[in-house]
Amino acid sequence: MPQTQNIAKRELIGLEAEIIDAKNQSLVGIKGKIVDETKNTLLIEHNGKTKKVLKEDVTLNIHINNQTFQINGKVLIGRPEDRIKKLRKIKW
Repeated sequence: MPQTQNIAKRELIGLEAEIIDAKNQSLVGIKGKIVDETKNTLLIEHNGKTKKVLKEDVTLNIHINNQTFQINGKVLIGRPEDRIKKLRKIKW
C-alpha cells in the first residue's frame, strides 16, 4: 500500500481526485479525472467540463487502486517532472 507522502512522487494525470477543502468553497465537491497538470494548477474533468484549480488552495482525496489518500495541494506545487525527481531523492 503506497504511503500518502508517496502520492506526490506519482504521475497524477489519469488519477481520480476529489476536492475536499479549498479557499474557494465553491470548489469543494469537484471530482473527476485529472487531465493535466502545470506548475501551479490541476485540470480536473468534472461533469463534462474541465475545471482549473490552484494547487496551493485545495486539499484533495486521490483515488488509487480502490484506496483513497488525502493530500494538501501545496505538496504538489512545482513542475510535475521536477517535483517527481526531487521527491524521489528525499528519504521519508
